[in-house]
Amino acid sequence: MFEPATPDREGERLQKVLARAGFGSRRACDELIESGRVSVEGRPAVLGQRVRPGEHRVAVDGVPVATAAGLVYYLLNKPAGVLSAASDARGRRTVVDLVPDEPRVFPIGRLDLATEGLLILTNDGELAQAVAHPSHGVDKEYLVELDATPNPGALRRLRQGVELGDGVTAPARVGVVAPGVLRIVLLEGRNRQVRRMCEAVGHRVRRLVRTRIGPLSDSSLPPGHWRELTSAEVRALAIAAHR
Repeated sequence: MFEPATPDREGERLQKVLARAGFGSRRACDELIESGRVSVEGRPAVLGQRVRPGEHRVAVDGVPVATAAGLVYYLLNKPAGVLSAASDARGRRTVVDLVPDEPRVFPIGRLDLATEGLLILTNDGELAQAVAHPSHGVDKEYLVELDATPNPGALRRLRQGVELGDGVTAPARVGVVAPGVLRIVLLEGRNRQVRRMCEAVGHRVRRLVRTRIGPLSDSSLPPGHWRELTSAEVRALAIAAHR
């Protein structure tokens, strides 16, 4: 028989923690536990179990659930000219300057100074590491405005892999959206990768915008603005990062 991870007098009831994380009503969370889909510290959870948020590892269907208090998740539409950093010794504006001061957050990955588009900022280090790690395969989609439309050979090279200074790129999904405009989907996140790939096939990038991170997109979010992710979006991102 599985024993609860903590005595009844300690921690919070698991169904309450799951409900706060966006898994529905407490009754719905009870049903999740009863169905065997919830684990604590790698063992099946039981009804009435209590956990210490932020200490015990809780998962649903094998995907970790963020339970610590005070976690926030912002989706920012980064404008050109803003650094993807938490601070800058030269006093330049950073993405952290565009979101609330407290709690302190950091960007997941980065977009170079001239690149625009979606960026996630959070204080959830575990999710950030999972999303950023290339082996987890969270894809990113970009719209790329070039000096001209690449010819079929150049498009083939972009799709199959381009030799860069740090090795051959992984296969990418590349489509022509309009004359001189490509949609590129990458599973990697190398420094200035899209720009270097396009330069390697003979084209200069005029404008670069990231339009999607895994399951997250928002075409209505103006440049320089942010919003909080919904609990469903956080969950979808966690699932994408733990496939």
